[in-house]
Amino acid sequence: MSMYSAGRRDFLKAMTALGAVGLPRFADAAGANAKTAYDPTAKFELKVSEVEFRKNAAGRQLMARIYQPAGPGPFATVLDLHGGAWNGKDRKAEEPMDRAIASSGVLVVAIDLTLAPEAPYPACVQDANYGVRWLKSKAAAWNGDGSRIGIYGSSSGGHVAELLGMRPRDPRYNAISLPSAPKVDATVAYIATRSPISNTLARYQNAVDKKRDAMIKNNKTFFTPWDSISESNPQEILDRHEKVTLVPLLIMQGALDDNVLPPVQEKFARAYNAAGGHCEFHIFENSEHEWVAKEGPQTDRARQMVKDFIARQLKTT
Repeated sequence: MSMYSAGRRDFLKAMTALGAVGLPRFADAAGANAKTAYDPTAKFELKVSEVEFRKNAAGRQLMARIYQPAGPGPFATVLDLHGGAWNGKDRKAEEPMDRAIASSGVLVVAIDLTLAPEAPYPACVQDANYGVRWLKSKAAAWNGDGSRIGIYGSSSGGHVAELLGMRPRDPRYNAISLPSAPKVDATVAYIATRSPISNTLARYQNAVDKKRDAMIKNNKTFFTPWDSISESNPQEILDRHEKVTLVPLLIMQGALDDNVLPPVQEKFARAYNAAGGHCEFHIFENSEHEWVAKEGPQTDRARQMVKDFIARQLKTT
C-alpha cells in the first residue's frame, strides 16, 4: 500500500469519526459548493434566539424563535407553523419537535401567527406566506439554506401549511409585501404535518356531532364569512379540481384522534395522490390528536419520521 493510500485511509477514518459524533459534514471538495450534508441521525448543539417577525393588523408584535445548529452550514431550513384551532397558541407550541428536528442539522424557525379573534381567515395564512418569503431572505444570516424551504405544521398549522403548498401564488395570501425582497416567492419544497385539518368542513361537523361548543366557536370565529370554510378546505380544493401546486406531503395521524378523524384524513391523502401529488400517510396506533406533546415511543417515531422525510426530499435536489 502506498503512503498516499494509507494517508487517504487515515483521513477517511478521521472524517467518519467526526461525522459519528454529529460534527458538520461537508461535500466533497470536488463539488461546486461545500455544504453541510444532512444526516437525520446527526446531533448538533443548538443556539436558540428570538427576533421580531412582523406586527399584525391588531397591533401585536409577532415573534420568531430560531433554532440554529452550531456549525458553518448552510443547513436545511424549515418553517414551523403552530396549531391551536386558529384561535390560540404561539411559536413555542411545538418546541420539543422543533428542537428534535433542529438538533439533527436543520435551521428551524417557528413563527407566531395572527389568531382568529384578531383577524379571521386568511390573516394567519398571509402571515405564513410572508413567513416563507421572509425566511428565504433571512436564512443565510442564521447559516440556513433559503433555496428550498420546508414546512412543519401541526393541526390548524397543518391546514395553513397545506394551503401554502397548494396556493403559493394566491394574491390573497401574498397580500403582505416584503420590500426587502420583493422578488422572492412563497413556494415551498415539502411539507410535514401532524394531525393537519385537511377537511375543515368535516372537522366542524365532527365538533357539532360531539357538541363541542368551544371548537364550534373557534370555527365560527375563524371562518368569516362562513362560506370561507369551504373555499379554504384542502379536501374541497382537490374535489373542485382547482389548479394547485402539489409538493411532497407527510401526514402523521393518531389512530385515536377524535378531533381530526383518521378516515377523513386518509381520504384526503388518497385524493392528494390521485391528483398527482405525493402524500405519505402514517397512522400512529394508541395516539390521540396531540400525542407528540408526550414523551414516548410514538413521539420518538414521529420525530424520526419527520427527519427521515426531510432527508428524502433533500436527496431529490
